[in-house]
Amino acid sequence: MASADYLLPVAVSAILLAVVGLLQRRKATSRLPFPPGPKPRFLVGNLFDIPTEMPWITYTEWGKQYGDVVHAQVFGQHILILNSVKAATKLLEKRATIYSDRSKIPIVSLTGWDFNFVIIPYSDKWRERRRLFHQYFRRDAIPAYHPVYLRKIRDLLRGLLSTPADFATHTKTMSAAIILDSIYGCDIKSMRGDRFVRLTEEAAERLTENILPGACIVNTLPFLRHFPSWFPGCSFHKFARDTRDLVDEMKNAPFDFVKQNMRNGSGRPSVLRELLERNDAHGGSREQEEVMKDVTGVAYAAAVDTTATTLIVFIMVMALHPEVAKKAQNELDAVVGLGFLPEFEHRSALPYCEAVFREIFRWRPILPFAVPHATSDDDIYEGYFIPKGTMVLPNVWAMVHDEAMYPNPDKFHPERFLNADGQLNGDDQILGFGFGRRACAGRYAADATVWATIVSVLSTFDITKAKDETGKEIEIELVFADGGVR
Repeated sequence: MASADYLLPVAVSAILLAVVGLLQRRKATSRLPFPPGPKPRFLVGNLFDIPTEMPWITYTEWGKQYGDVVHAQVFGQHILILNSVKAATKLLEKRATIYSDRSKIPIVSLTGWDFNFVIIPYSDKWRERRRLFHQYFRRDAIPAYHPVYLRKIRDLLRGLLSTPADFATHTKTMSAAIILDSIYGCDIKSMRGDRFVRLTEEAAERLTENILPGACIVNTLPFLRHFPSWFPGCSFHKFARDTRDLVDEMKNAPFDFVKQNMRNGSGRPSVLRELLERNDAHGGSREQEEVMKDVTGVAYAAAVDTTATTLIVFIMVMALHPEVAKKAQNELDAVVGLGFLPEFEHRSALPYCEAVFREIFRWRPILPFAVPHATSDDDIYEGYFIPKGTMVLPNVWAMVHDEAMYPNPDKFHPERFLNADGQLNGDDQILGFGFGRRACAGRYAADATVWATIVSVLSTFDITKAKDETGKEIEIELVFADGGVR
């Protein structure tokens, strides 16, 4: 074990190197200013300005003060915050060749999440995994999974009928069951599903709570990853080791389940089974198996947490706004008919339900930031210099609370997505799915699952506030957990 006497000079040297790099970059780019933002302090930059809790709120206030593109920096790491759809579109979509990279975030690799093509840098590894994922989850591939979605949603409805107070557990179970069925071809109960739901939820939660700037010290001071866990400030090492174990089990358990079924000559059709059979037909490459494990692991982890959370917000909103639920139910009764459950072919004939769907994503986005991008080259935007390697944070919260686009943004108001004649307007972009080449690859599956669940639940249930022992309604407190997923 290295001694403290040795480690202290190493730490000082690392900080000095970072400072020298910062000064050199500043000198080289002094002819153009950075975008406006809070004034940096000597050496540390905006270290003490970066919020550790609900940063999207602070960044939204910065946007009102400095504009829709805000610059900050911490120890030479540049951060660009995009507070408007206009800025996000111009940079992340129209200049996608520069803005499609990802920052190297130390906690990601330390926790074992660097298999996730959603958050790894732009590279051949990313392209290979993204391409494979796209084969099965592109827009025109999703209808093949509709029967699975509807079957699992029917299971959700039976669960809600049996134990309505457990709605949160039922929604999480359904989200996991859809992925386990379509990706791995297994019934969640056959894998002791409750344990796997909790496993995935915890592994994903550990990542989302620590990925944003200021959330974890090693992201701010990357050199600390080389220090032992007993060194002051390095307790993140134990957290990272524990998380890595969770992530490994989350990836390997369902993968091994499918392989064992194939050896036994049992199991149902699935994405992974098809991939493995194709691989076996070409010689059985172990390298390709690792790629498959990564891709299916991403599908499993990414969908469960975000889908379940969105649906829990839906249930809360309907309890808060029974008049909205009633209006949607009336539309469902008129289009689908009493005694029938909606199918995907009804979607285009249900504009008010579609407006409710859009407003749920807008009102309190569970992803207040889209996943951060990074610049792969220097750029100039509206006379401001944006250096290569800048972390770019699309502040979805600021965008969906832009009063110029959404008047009275804190009000849940589905009608904002309808024209005067009651038909849908053109505002159909779900901003939480991200922008450009790094937009959520699973957005079409998520879109279908959430929509079908919303209309199915509204077709069968009234959602009201709970009551206490005296029969008085218990008011709902609008409190959300902090983190990358709210």
